[in-house]
Amino acid sequence: MTPIITVSRRSIQLLRIMVSGIFLSAGFGHLVNIEKTVRRIEMAQFKGFANFFGNLELLVILSGIVMLIAGISFLIGFKTRWAAIILLFVLIPITITIQIGQITSLGPLFKNIAIAGGLLFFILNDIKTFKNEKL
Repeated sequence: MTPIITVSRRSIQLLRIMVSGIFLSAGFGHLVNIEKTVRRIEMAQFKGFANFFGNLELLVILSGIVMLIAGISFLIGFKTRWAAIILLFVLIPITITIQIGQITSLGPLFKNIAIAGGLLFFILNDIKTFKNEKL
C-alpha cells in the first residue's frame, strides 16, 4: 500500500517561484554581460567541456535566452515539467564547467546541486496530482 502524503499547493507554487529566480537572474546576466561570462568560462578549470559545445559567446547568448524563456515558463507554471527538464540540461554543463573545478569553494557546487534537486522534484512528480493535494 502506497502511503498518502498531503502537500500544500502553495508550497509547490512557492518552490517553483523560488527556483525560477536563479534562472531568470542568470539568464538576464548572461545576456547583458556576455563578455564577462565568456571570461569566467575561459578562466574555469574545465573550460574544455564548454569549448566542446562550440563558440563560447554563442553558448552564453543561447543559454541566456533558454534560461529566460524556460525560467518564465517555470515561474508561471506553464509546461512546468518540460521547463524543468530544459533548465536541468542547461544547469548540468554550467555546473561541470564552472563549479566542479572550484574545489576550494564548494558552496556554489552544492547550490547547483540543490537547484537540480528542486528541478528534479518537478520532473519526477506529476503536477496533476498536486492539484488534488495528495501524493
